[in-house]
Amino acid sequence: MFVDLVKIKIKAGDGGDGAVAFHREKYVAAGGPDGGDGGKGGDIVFVADDNLSTLVDFRYKRKYVAARGENGKRNNCFGKKGEDLIIKVPRGTIVRDAKTNSIMADISTDENFVIAKGGRGGWGNSHFAKPTRQIPRFAKPGLPGEEFEVFLELKLLADVGLVGFPNVGKSTLISVISAARPKIANYHFTTLSPVLGMVKVDQGKSFVVADIPGLIEGASSGVGLGHTFLRHIDRCRLIVHVVDVSGSEGRDPKQDIEIINSELANFDSDLTNKKQIIVANKCDIATRDQIDDLKDYVEKRGFAFCEISSATRYGIDTLIKFISKNLDDLPPIATYTPDYVSVNNNSDRTFSIEKRDGVYYIDAPWMEHILRGVNMDDYESLQYLQRVLCDSGINAELEKMGICDGDFVNLQGWEFEFVY
Repeated sequence: MFVDLVKIKIKAGDGGDGAVAFHREKYVAAGGPDGGDGGKGGDIVFVADDNLSTLVDFRYKRKYVAARGENGKRNNCFGKKGEDLIIKVPRGTIVRDAKTNSIMADISTDENFVIAKGGRGGWGNSHFAKPTRQIPRFAKPGLPGEEFEVFLELKLLADVGLVGFPNVGKSTLISVISAARPKIANYHFTTLSPVLGMVKVDQGKSFVVADIPGLIEGASSGVGLGHTFLRHIDRCRLIVHVVDVSGSEGRDPKQDIEIINSELANFDSDLTNKKQIIVANKCDIATRDQIDDLKDYVEKRGFAFCEISSATRYGIDTLIKFISKNLDDLPPIATYTPDYVSVNNNSDRTFSIEKRDGVYYIDAPWMEHILRGVNMDDYESLQYLQRVLCDSGINAELEKMGICDGDFVNLQGWEFEFVY
């Protein structure tokens, strides 16, 4: 099964919590706080794997979570870092943020791409010791790891894209010029997925060809199979447009050229800027007048023209050399520049307050992380919480709503009495 577009969830590991501990050792009185820091959470890392050619594995597993960092320990021991989660994808896969559709990475090189970063570990209580606070009984929790919904979109890395109507001989052509062995039969839509083939020109010189199947009229708007595979032409440096010059299917090759080029333009206007070679196939069953008439039409349109017969190998060597010569003058395979802008959710300190049945309910998701590190039995920890409520404007809003001393407040599930 060829799958080239999937949606998955990824979550980097949360940071480990800092430890609350005090040094205990014989003959050492009042050893002081020695709680260590939590370990960093594991990252989500994408790497290219040339042994993969489809995203089918991601159809069956949709959520990927990296390991959490270990909590800090006593004796100022740091927690262990969470193990990174390595996700292997076919070379040429683009990672997009599902919310904004912006590109996060183009997995086309051997580089490791960190898409989601693990959370930083929390500080242990040894960080909070000072002359006026010698026995801190609180520590910081680890920060949550980044979490995204992403689209994985495979765009094949090929120098040449073979396009054309079904049954014009594209599969036969790629089987003749390369070691690819696609299914070949005398009916439409024999090829149901793109096929890659390596074409050797000379010693140490070669290029990659992709057979793009299913292009028919209306493909760019979802007709047939072509719209599914049009994305794979984006990266191609050169388009080789194969037509049946003999008209054996009862179609006009000139009209076929216009229809296919119109579909390419409708899908992406940039495709019209790519260099294109028109290849007249099935010359062995065409008349000379048919070939010359098409050649005249193609050259007037400004396209290069080649005549071949895949079945008899007529003109194949000339076509390979002509394609290679054109590729020498074209830029390398396109890569996509990431345009994703990271948003720090911790900086969003919005909140809302609603009074129901005499209780003030505060909705402030960003407070959940702070509450995890608050020790309700420790006076200094409660003082820290009070400062956060004041600095964020929550206390001022409560007073504006007419809260009184002794009224109950519910903050993200934590309920307590309000005290001025």
